[in-house]
Parts: sequence; C-alpha cells; structure tokens
Amino acid sequence: KQHCANAQAVAEYLQGHEKVKWVKYAGLKGDKYYDLAHKYMPNGTCGVISFGVPGGREKVSAFLDHLKMVSIATHVADARSCTLYPAGTTHRQLTEEQLEEAGVGIDLVRLSCGIENTADIIADLDQALAAVQ
Repeated sequence: KQHCANAQAVAEYLQGHEKVKWVKYAGLKGDKYYDLAHKYMPNGTCGVISFGVPGGREKVSAFLDHLKMVSIATHVADARSCTLYPAGTTHRQLTEEQLEEAGVGIDLVRLSCGIENTADIIADLDQALAAVQ
C-alpha cells in the first residue's frame, strides 16, 4: 500500500516539475492505462514510475549523482527507493537510435518508490533535480 501511495505522490510531483520532460505512471490522469489501472487495481497501481530528464546522458548522470537517499540499482521493486538508468546500464550497448527503437530513450529514468516517508523521497528528487543545470 505504501509503495502505491508513494508512487502516486511522487508521480504527481514529477509531472509538475520543470526539469522533467514526461512521466509515465498508470495512476496519473491522462495516462493511456489510467482507466484500466483503476478498473483492475482499485487500491493503487504499483511503485514504479518512468520519467524523462532531458539533456542527454550528462544531465541524467548529474541527476543520479546528486541523489542522496534514493539508491542507484539495476533492479526495481525493493522496500527502499531505487532508480535505474537503462541507457547507461542494462541497455548501454545500444546506440541512441536503437534505444529509441526499443522504447528506452536516452532521457528515461525508472524509479521504484520504496516505503520511506513520501516527503523524504520527494525532497531527495527535488534536490537532485535542482543540481541539473
């Protein structure tokens, strides 16, 4: 329950952030899976959010480098909040064109919200995004 509540709050925060290009989360109104998510998962969708940090690998790396509480991991769905940058880890062997074809843009960040305090997760993301110039 806490994973879902945190992810909903974080997705809403990210959706309104000027340094975030896009957010994909089925719990957000306007998401193409919103209606299905609420039909089949009325108590919350999940804890994983995808979002875009524009500006290329350097900007995404700057964001990740400044995270203090949220850990960088090559997996998701932990009790602790963690993030994954597919273009720099699991899909690093692909060219930018191949990444786009695979649906893994150069700006894609995956965030798995843990069960920490919601405000703490948002504060960590906020200070890391503030560091992206």
